[in-house]
Amino acid sequence: MLVTGSAKRVGAAIARRLHAAGAILALHYRSAQAEAAALADELNGRRPDSAAVFQADLLDTGRLPALIETILARHGRLDGLVNNASSFFPTPVGSIDEAAWDDLVGSNFKAPLFLAQAAAPHLRQSRGAIVNITDIHGERPLKGYPLYCAAKGALLTLTRALAVELGPEVRVNAISPGAILWPNDGQFPAADRSAIVDHTLLKREGSPEDIAATVHFLLCGAPYVTGQVLNVDGGRTAHL
Repeated sequence: MLVTGSAKRVGAAIARRLHAAGAILALHYRSAQAEAAALADELNGRRPDSAAVFQADLLDTGRLPALIETILARHGRLDGLVNNASSFFPTPVGSIDEAAWDDLVGSNFKAPLFLAQAAAPHLRQSRGAIVNITDIHGERPLKGYPLYCAAKGALLTLTRALAVELGPEVRVNAISPGAILWPNDGQFPAADRSAIVDHTLLKREGSPEDIAATVHFLLCGAPYVTGQVLNVDGGRTAHL
């Protein structure tokens, strides 16, 4: 199983959950080398030779086939791909530039597309699955974040398109998280966080483990599910 952006936060929770279920993991990171290595050491301490780290800048799409081949050389096969790596920052209209476009569209749409394309022949052989991590704001845009929301909306549509293209051998689904982990850079003040949580039907934040459990379900426990997008948002999108 390949999990992108798996060194920390939600990606690390996904990796731990899949590993606990018996998966052999390819842990991708871009710059968080220390965190990725520590996670691999933790997992290998529980089950020897069950996790390895792989560095790649996913924006360099020309090198993604080589990343897949390196993983295959290490593990021998590929049964699942979790497109978790993502950039997130505001881009109010008037401030959008090419750098923001390259980063947000590149990480949230372009990279998952080209990585899925590179992995597809091997996933067909193993009758594997892809899970894309989208966002509820891919369908219900968040003010101040038009480029991020558009990129996640594209990934949502790509999920369904890939399910059409890669079936029947490969299942492709997506998860749209709600209030799971707040950014570390103060983008959402306490009052904004409280208002968002209050809008959920469950009146609480979710956890990375909620996303990890859903990834595990879609990869391993849902053999007749493909082309679907599952909101894990405490009911926030069930009402306006």
